[in-house]
Formats: sequence, structure tokens, C-alpha cells
Amino acid sequence: MAPNDPKPRNERSETDSSLREERDKTDEELAIRNRSLEKDADTVVELARVRADDLLGVARAKADAKLRQSSGSEQVPESVAVARASEDDEVSSARAAADDKLDAERAEEKRAVMLLLTIEREDTDERLLTERTRSDHAVASRDDFLAIVSHDVRGILGNIAMSSDLLMSMMPPSVAGESGAREEAQRIRRLTGRMNRLIGDLLDVVSMESGKLSVVATEQDAASMLVETMESFQLRAKAQAIVMTAEIPDGPVLASFDHDRILQVLNNLVGNALKFTQKGGNVALFLTQTAQGIQFTVRDSGCGIAAHHLDTIFERFSQAAQNDRRGLGLGLYIARCIVDAHGGRIWVESTPEQGSAFHFTLPSA
Repeated sequence: MAPNDPKPRNERSETDSSLREERDKTDEELAIRNRSLEKDADTVVELARVRADDLLGVARAKADAKLRQSSGSEQVPESVAVARASEDDEVSSARAAADDKLDAERAEEKRAVMLLLTIEREDTDERLLTERTRSDHAVASRDDFLAIVSHDVRGILGNIAMSSDLLMSMMPPSVAGESGAREEAQRIRRLTGRMNRLIGDLLDVVSMESGKLSVVATEQDAASMLVETMESFQLRAKAQAIVMTAEIPDGPVLASFDHDRILQVLNNLVGNALKFTQKGGNVALFLTQTAQGIQFTVRDSGCGIAAHHLDTIFERFSQAAQNDRRGLGLGLYIARCIVDAHGGRIWVESTPEQGSAFHFTLPSA
């Protein structure tokens, strides 16, 4: 048996991926901001140096004019030229030293920022890991508790069901009021069955949420699955005056699936169809072969589903309108998870007051 995650994406992996993307985005924005600030600062320094060089040139030109006027010679004394060259070298050296110091300061600032970011991110990761560990422990404790309670409750329900069966078998036909008592005993039997199914749904949801949904897919005949489903619901459909039909291809239709799990999906879909179809309506089952595998369809003439509920109908605990209660329970969510675990797809087409058609696919054998 292989555990399968019913969700298309793991929530924690999605969170980790989102966190990495956010951090990469922060790093990129920080780098862009730093480059922009450095470029602006370099531009200001360069403009200041050009301005200083221009002022120095003007000052030297004025000094040269005075020297020529006082000496009566057109040539600037060699000593002045040597002194100016020495001054220019000192200015160049000072500027180069200033640039080196600025680069060193910028590199140190970047290292400090990255160190702070690293420390902050490590702290965040540690807190996240601690929170996840606590969450896992809480979920494990909850699952263990639920499993124990479910086992005990199912034992009690089994005893109630046995007692109701025993009551029905002990009622002689001559007992006055036997019909009413038998009906109540049958009602108890039905209610215990519903409670058992509800407990099973809750346990399935726990398994799915923890990524432990077990699916044992083997090559089987899908046509026989549809026949088995028809046999299970024919009496109920007849009691509700609903016409139930099936279109099944001749011969075996092979596919890879878990018999019990797919039967669970079909039972849910057909049960919903009968539940929301009025007396005199019809429910039809179809099985078709596709290029990728097979497709089941359960079509009814019931009340239909409002358009704004079609996208959420398979979500856990989704709520629909009062006249369209298909999304109130866990059945469709469980059905979606089972089909997803098989590598298939499930969807619905519906028009209010005109019925619904639920489809799901399974891969070829």
C-alpha cells in the first residue's frame, strides 16, 4: 500500500517555496536599491570633483596671468609647474584612497546587512520548525485520540445495530403494534448505519489531511463496478419512484483502480443523485472509454447546483445554499481526494432545476 497525498500541492512545500521566493525578492530589491544609492552617490562625488577641478583650473589660470604680468614672461616658472604636478598627484592619491575607503565601507555595510538578514532568517526558520513540530505533535495526538474514540463508538454502534436486529427477529406477527415497533427498530438500524458512515468519513478526512490515504490500484473491470453500484441502489431508487438506468459497454472495461475506494466514490455520487432527485425523476450511470483511460458519469434530473457553487462543491466543509445541500458534507471532498490519488480528475456540470452530471476519470490499466 502506498500513501498518497490527496491534495495537488503540499501546503508546507508551498509555504517554503513562497518563503524562498519572498526572500529572493527581498535580496533582489535590496541589491537594486543599493546599486541605485551607490550610483547616485558616485554621481554626486564625480560632479563635485569635476566642479573642484574646474575651480582649480580657473584659479591657476588667474595665478598664471598675474605671474606673466609681474615677470614680463609668457612662460610659467618651472618651479610652479613642478609644485602643481605634485599637488595633482596628491589629489589623485587622496581621491583613490577615498574611493578605496568608500568601497571598503560599502562592502562592510553589505556584509553587516547580510549577517543581520541571515540571523533574522535563521530565527524565523527555527520558529517555523518549532511551530511545525508542535503542530505535528498536536495532529498526531488528535489522530490517535480520534482513532481510539472511533473504534469505541463503532463498537457501541455495532451493539445497537445487533440489538435492533434481535428485536425485529423476536417480534411475533401476533403482537399488537408489531408494525410500529418493527419500523422503529428498522429506523434505529438505519441511524446506526448513518453514524457508522459519518465516522468512516471523518477517519478518511484525517487520513487525507495527513497524506496517508491508502490506495491499492490493480487492473480490474470497471464495467462490473457499475453493475455492482446499480444492484446496491436499485431497491432504494424503486422505493423513491426514481428510474435508475445504466449504459455499460459490452465486455470488460479494464482500468487501474482500488475497488473499494472507487466503489466509495460511486456510492457517494449515486447516493447524492437519489437524495436530490424528486419522485418520478431519473438517475443514469454511464461508463465510456477515453484516450487516456475511462470516464464514469452519474447524471440526475434533480434540483441542480447554482453556478457560483460549482468551483467549491468539492472543497472540505464547503457550504451551499439551502436548496442545494450537496456541498455541506464530506462526501464530495473525499470523492475528489480518492480520484486525485488515482491520478484521475473529477468535475461537475449542472444547471439549477435541470439536474447535474458528475464525471470522473481513471487511467487505463
